[in-house]
Amino acid sequence: MPAAAAPRRPLDDLLLYRLSRLLSVAGSMVIRLCEGRFGITRREWRLIAVLASKGELGSSQLAEHAQLDRARTSKAVGSLVAKQLVSRVARAGDRRQVQLGLTEAGQALYDELFPLVTKINADLMGALDADDAARFDASLNLLQAKAGRMVEEAVLPKADRGRRGTGGARP
Repeated sequence: MPAAAAPRRPLDDLLLYRLSRLLSVAGSMVIRLCEGRFGITRREWRLIAVLASKGELGSSQLAEHAQLDRARTSKAVGSLVAKQLVSRVARAGDRRQVQLGLTEAGQALYDELFPLVTKINADLMGALDADDAARFDASLNLLQAKAGRMVEEAVLPKADRGRRGTGGARP
């Protein structure tokens, strides 16, 4: 007699899947604004928003605050510099170190886009009453803190994307 198949669990039981779906649906409005109206990617928007809120930063600091790896941050910064939205100034005494900040055009873009993104967020949060919204915010803070601790404690292998030793070839 064959063993009974394990019951299938829907993906909707997984918090990360549900959050990903929410971001995909609601975030698509922000992406369309960024790309269609402002000519920037969502990653570029994230960097602009971090610089607007934190002020001038070094590239490593910017990557850390934006929670992006340095390579992706560097590529997006290069694009933002080319679009004249971000300035890149070498620090005196060490030309390898750069200070990044918003240009006037970058600040103007932020000043125009941020209220639109804020409205999308407010409309979404409008599905919750004030008490539910406060509990949700507190829950998100708890989940973020727990996720940070989990990452610090985790011993997981890094993905081998064919960059080490094989010259890009995969077995």
